[in-house]
Amino acid sequence: MTASPGVMATGTILLAALIDHLLGDPLSWPHPVVVMGWWIQRLRWLVERWSGDSPWKLRFGGVAITVLLVAGSGLIGWGLEQLALGHGGHTSPWLNTLATALMVVGLASALAGRSLQQAVSTVLDALLEGDRPLARQRLQWIVGRDTADLDEAGILRATAETAAENSVDGLFAPLFWMGVGVALWSVDSRWPGPLSLAWAFKAASTLDSMLGYRRERLRWLGTAGARLDDALVWIPCRLVMVSLPLIARPWQQWGMLVRAAEKDGRQDPSPNAGRAEAIYAHCAGVRLGGLNRYGDRWIEKPVLAADKPSADDQGVRRILRLTRQLALTWLLIILVTAVALNANQ
Repeated sequence: MTASPGVMATGTILLAALIDHLLGDPLSWPHPVVVMGWWIQRLRWLVERWSGDSPWKLRFGGVAITVLLVAGSGLIGWGLEQLALGHGGHTSPWLNTLATALMVVGLASALAGRSLQQAVSTVLDALLEGDRPLARQRLQWIVGRDTADLDEAGILRATAETAAENSVDGLFAPLFWMGVGVALWSVDSRWPGPLSLAWAFKAASTLDSMLGYRRERLRWLGTAGARLDDALVWIPCRLVMVSLPLIARPWQQWGMLVRAAEKDGRQDPSPNAGRAEAIYAHCAGVRLGGLNRYGDRWIEKPVLAADKPSADDQGVRRILRLTRQLALTWLLIILVTAVALNANQ
């Protein structure tokens, strides 16, 4: 009996998650995000050459870059999916198998679970060895704030905050869009599936990380990508808010934790970052937020879980453990949902 497209899609997601858990992103492997980054740099150069300092031209160019990159990434993923399914007359077994294998690898490349865990752990390991300069250097690779003058408490807080925020951006948001792809395939496998949606999301996320800064020309050029990324993370972030407490604390505390995280997180200008950090702060029992320096600017972030102790090594590791447990829970939900949707097919 041949598996339905929805179940087949779920199998590729589970294999991709296993690859990400075991291998992460080996530096020697070609990575789709690197290709996306190259295109962003090239398109930015072309737009800035045409627009100069004109705000409306920069905004228009930013929209064009966003549409081209996100749609192009999604279409490439969709084409690979259709090849794996044997649609369009491509019924060669070896070609379908190759496309399926590439689909699994492509899905794994959209997940940043292991790479985030490794990056955070290297900072903690440097602190345990007493090498604070090395910890600052490693931290600078994964945060946007300046780390040169951070003391140990500042390093730990920054590490905890990036572990929380990037768990949503780098792991749960792509998992959510993969799950949407499974649901779409359960209706019609000619629609965009898990790889198409995951790569489209990854393109928006890469645009935000490269162009989403409120300075100089990027104030206008990066607006479209940043807003699209916010929109695509909005639902996954809130799903994390309502699901994380269920694995972190007794279920009777669920309502209290969600309300406290919403109260703290909504004070952040970002519609997602503050809430992501807030739910982790309350569930892991660590205080986050405060004053951060970005170049010559100081920004006061809202204090999250103010009644909890400051982040320490164990608190950061609790955040990492909760992320692993929640990722497994989400994968089980995707599997059960796919089986239920495809039971009568």
